[in-house]
Amino acid sequence: MPLMTVTGSTLVITAASPAPATAPAAAPAARRRTAGRAPGPYRRLFALPGTRGFTAGNLIARLPMGMFGVSAVMMIAGQRGSYALAGAVTATGLAATAVVAPLTARLIDRHGQARIAVPATLIAVLGSLSLIVCVRTGAPAWTLFASYAVTATTPNIGGMSRARWTHLLRDSPAAHHTAMSFEQAADELCFMLGPVLAAFLCGVLFPEAGTLAGAALLLTGMLVFTSCRATQPPVTAIPRRGSPLRALGPLLPLFLVTGVVFGSMEVASIAYLDFQGLGAASGLVLALQAAGSCAAGLLYGTVRARSLKACVCALAVLMTLPWAAAATGSVPALACALVLAGMATAPTMVTAMSQVHARTPEGRINEGMTLAVTAIFAGIAVGSASAGSVVEGAGPVAAYAVPAAAALVALAVALTGRSIRRPSDHSRVVRTAAARDPQ
Repeated sequence: MPLMTVTGSTLVITAASPAPATAPAAAPAARRRTAGRAPGPYRRLFALPGTRGFTAGNLIARLPMGMFGVSAVMMIAGQRGSYALAGAVTATGLAATAVVAPLTARLIDRHGQARIAVPATLIAVLGSLSLIVCVRTGAPAWTLFASYAVTATTPNIGGMSRARWTHLLRDSPAAHHTAMSFEQAADELCFMLGPVLAAFLCGVLFPEAGTLAGAALLLTGMLVFTSCRATQPPVTAIPRRGSPLRALGPLLPLFLVTGVVFGSMEVASIAYLDFQGLGAASGLVLALQAAGSCAAGLLYGTVRARSLKACVCALAVLMTLPWAAAATGSVPALACALVLAGMATAPTMVTAMSQVHARTPEGRINEGMTLAVTAIFAGIAVGSASAGSVVEGAGPVAAYAVPAAAALVALAVALTGRSIRRPSDHSRVVRTAAARDPQ
């Protein structure tokens, strides 16, 4: 069943000299040349009614996800003079998110996106505003921890957007693959631009500017997103049999180890550039990695989906490149290696997230997506701590061994896991919207 029908062609009218005698015979060829080309997969995707509206809100609300952590660190460190306190506060926020986010997602699945996401976002925004007030007024340190923990109610906007695509494209596996690729590219873009925007606002304006802007963008984007009611997945009335945690159990270790790759690579790159006296360029170099992943994600959406094992294999191979480049001492070589390594992450995440959709019990897709994201965040925390320890003990070059080793572990998990689904299985499950593992 096609997503849209291409109609019409472009009529080119020229008036000059009389038409030659061969014009009637040439007319069919001219019509073929001027006929409009079939639109690409992304153009067909956003031709669906309502998709542009909720995507606009999604992107606005998703951008602050890359802003809040950097903004909080710069604000707290700038006002209180302690990076240790700033790091502890943000770490507490991540821990609270790991507990609260799945509960929020479960409520969204049970009662609908608009009904839960808006009040949950308002609570998170109040937490951000409370953090600003406590920092500015010199309130006790525990108030900073409490305020930042409240922001854990922030809904998983990426998961809600993917749930909408899954609902709209449940009978079109190829289009669903394109949508998931777009969502992954959007993740990379927002986490690439978010920290840059936060650092600019906090540095150029005032320390609280990043948090204020992030809160405003989050609330505005969420209101736009939830106002698009036509594309919202209906609340299912069938019994919610099965647990997302149990269904995704075999996949969560893979997400955890992939998070270790992300977290350790970031810390290793920052440390390496700092040792080279190029600490100010770390944001640009990391942005190159995200740009490579974003480009690869968009390209991956135009081709046939590969198996998860193949994607993780490519990830394991390409993650060795930054380690080799760092050993040469060449920053340009490292930048190129990071771009290539980044190009392996988007296809891996797109394919893995598609399996999340296929495995999650019907009616609990937001909860399943949030569990996967929580596993990634936990891995990022482990990877950051591990790479930091290696930097202190063996130097920044050796720290690149951490993401390379984590990628090999991810490959081992993918190769030995009995539950890694074949693409054909995934397509069948998406078409039927059963979302249950047949194994």
